Amino acid sequence: MPDTIISRCEAQGLRLTDQRRTIAHVLEGSRDHPDVEELYARASAIDPNISLATVYRTVKLFEEAGILEKVDFGDGRARYEDAERDHHDHLIDLQTGKVIEFVDPEIEALQEKIATKLGYKLKGHKLELYGVKLKK
Repeated sequence: MPDTIISRCEAQGLRLTDQRRTIAHVLEGSRDHPDVEELYARASAIDPNISLATVYRTVKLFEEAGILEKVDFGDGRARYEDAERDHHDHLIDLQTGKVIEFVDPEIEALQEKIATKLGYKLKGHKLELYGVKLKK
């Protein structure tokens, strides 16, 4: 599978206008989990002709094509990340809304063990932890 959002769009034969390319470029550079309004702010800073409606339509197109994945951290905002990112889990700070990505081999092994114990072969999972920072 091609490794950039733009190359995956091209491989799937999606029509890439200049505005869609700008949105894809913004998504590729995002290390967080932006919602549509954040994507719009970033994309319109590059191209002031991009409308919020264009961002909504583009995100929907990319999601339907399996290029983006919608994530919901319980704050009422649909956020997005590259569907081809390496597997990771999330810890969401309930006070700040900060999303921390992590991978823990012990958690991964335990999930496999639990699935096997229950008679299943694990094909995937999503783990989201919600917490507040400990006081020092």
